[in-house]
Amino acid sequence: MTITLVPYHQDERLPGTSFPLPGAEVVTVAGELPGGDVWARIGALYERVAAEVAAQVADGAVPSVVSGDCLVSEAVLAGVQRAGVDASIVWFDAHGDVQTPETTTSGYIGGMPLRQILGDHPELLSSPLGLRPLPEDRAVLVDARDLDPAEAEILASSRVRRCPVDDIDLPDGPLVLHIDVDVIDKAELPGLRFPVGNGPSFDAVVAAVRRVKATGRLAALDIACPWHPAREGDDEIRARLLAALLAS
Repeated sequence: MTITLVPYHQDERLPGTSFPLPGAEVVTVAGELPGGDVWARIGALYERVAAEVAAQVADGAVPSVVSGDCLVSEAVLAGVQRAGVDASIVWFDAHGDVQTPETTTSGYIGGMPLRQILGDHPELLSSPLGLRPLPEDRAVLVDARDLDPAEAEILASSRVRRCPVDDIDLPDGPLVLHIDVDVIDKAELPGLRFPVGNGPSFDAVVAAVRRVKATGRLAALDIACPWHPAREGDDEIRARLLAALLAS
């Protein structure tokens, strides 16, 4: 198994120790980023990610990408599309990630990637990556128990499928599986940047991911780890989680 590591939270380079990966070949996508705003900087980084994903898919592999935030998902899907695979997306997250620059109250761009995958503000990231927007009914949002009012309104009028972890309604065809690890209840996964309680357990999320993989339709796996630097004891559970999610 080859793991593609993108050791960044947006344009912030993170130490490799932030990602306790299981034993495997690791391809690290990193390097000097250009000047400009955050969109230009991550766009340059994600172009490398998309190219790596496309090359792996073209070689018959199912890429596994690990990073520090959800925006990398746009590069993963763009790379899958470049390789000629028309995939839908299954999005595990405690949050909706369907904010826009106009609706966000925090300004946090990591809350926007799913909306951009569906076609919002393509000039920021998706168009430079060559990402073709997905129809809403080909996106499945799993859990998303913590929505801002604007997100709830957006989703209520959309065709995005919403499902609990234990009962996922998958679209037909190839799938890009995106997992933001904060979908797990905060009591079971310490140190998250945006922890949310009252969520599914570690075991329930891993079991759901295995069910999606068991369809045999996975085109790529994208794991976002938006967590703070590890405190004593954090690495053990993080390593166990990544090993479980990355397992074949």
